Amino acid sequence: MDDEQTQAHRALAGAAEQVSAEVEARIRDSFGRQGLMRHLGARLARIAPGCVHIALPARPEVTQQHGYFHAGATSAIADSAGGYAAYTLFPDDSSVLTVEYKINLLSPAEGDRIEAVGTVLKPGRTLTVCRLEVFGVRGEQRKLVAAGQQTLICLAGRPDH
Repeated sequence: MDDEQTQAHRALAGAAEQVSAEVEARIRDSFGRQGLMRHLGARLARIAPGCVHIALPARPEVTQQHGYFHAGATSAIADSAGGYAAYTLFPDDSSVLTVEYKINLLSPAEGDRIEAVGTVLKPGRTLTVCRLEVFGVRGEQRKLVAAGQQTLICLAGRPDH
């Protein structure tokens, strides 16, 4: 297997794998500088090679007029989860930016929290493609409420700070 295939395989099988302490610190540091995630009350729930989960607790400030999680909050955490999933595989001296993403809202987002899962589908030197999923979580029950796909660019030689 070539290096890209090996990374993709690890990303997809990476449920039990952990990122290095350096990569985790880089992800947490970058996430901590995101004003929108802080404003929404989102938090990193899981960081693995090629896979990141972001949780957003239910609060009135992130809902729309019917009491469901707002599509803007749903898509924002999905975008960040995919971006950080890709960033786990990027070189240390790089940064990540979203090139494009599409999300389908499948069901009203409700629960104690929503959780976005970004998973690398195809890593690349320049462009990386991720799957985006958002689940409504109530207790132990999880329901898929949004799904999408995203393309990200690795900006080499531009550390994320």
